[in-house]
Amino acid sequence: MGYTERKNLNRGYMKLDVWNDAINLFQLVNNILLKIDRLDFKLKAQILDAAQSISSNIAEGYCRRSINEYLQFLSISLGSSGELMTRIIGLKSIRQINEETFEELDKSHYSVENKLLNLIKSLQLKRKEGTWDQEIH
Repeated sequence: MGYTERKNLNRGYMKLDVWNDAINLFQLVNNILLKIDRLDFKLKAQILDAAQSISSNIAEGYCRRSINEYLQFLSISLGSSGELMTRIIGLKSIRQINEETFEELDKSHYSVENKLLNLIKSLQLKRKEGTWDQEIH
């Protein structure tokens, strides 16, 4: 949790590997987009929005105390992940990024996507077993 010194239960999402990796993916996407000349402003904004939406929805879901809401926001995050990957493939297909850059993005994206899928599976199991505690202690 290196982003702020202020900690509380609601900011626990900052400890999640998937959230930190999603922040790093957003930074990677932003740094790569800054290097692309003549990239349509709207396309750039859409790509950045999709990238940032992944971590944002992880955080928003975490901050809800209901497991069903948490899973709903993680599902939205997963959807944003798919949107981001589609846009990255689009950049590659129109030769705005090269194979090396694509591989770097794909590797980071794949890691975040798999951690997100694992978190969803874990929470679904907690919901099924009834072991989710939604009270703030």
